[in-house]
Amino acid sequence: MAEIEFSALARECLHRRIASLEELEKQVLIWGEQRNRKSAKIHWSFTVSNAREKMTSHYTKVNSVNITSKN
Repeated sequence: MAEIEFSALARECLHRRIASLEELEKQVLIWGEQRNRKSAKIHWSFTVSNAREKMTSHYTKVNSVNITSKN
């Protein structure tokens, strides 16, 4: 989700040259306030089921207990 937000920030706010760190901070704060006012939402389509299917081999490498876990 963080990557999605950073991508939106880059597209909507950082697509131009910003002359100073102070101006950058000001613009990012304004962007964040506007995004919050709009109640911007992320449509998250990667479900737990999808994660289990795609990441099973990684889960078992970290903790073999995950082989039988159904959570």
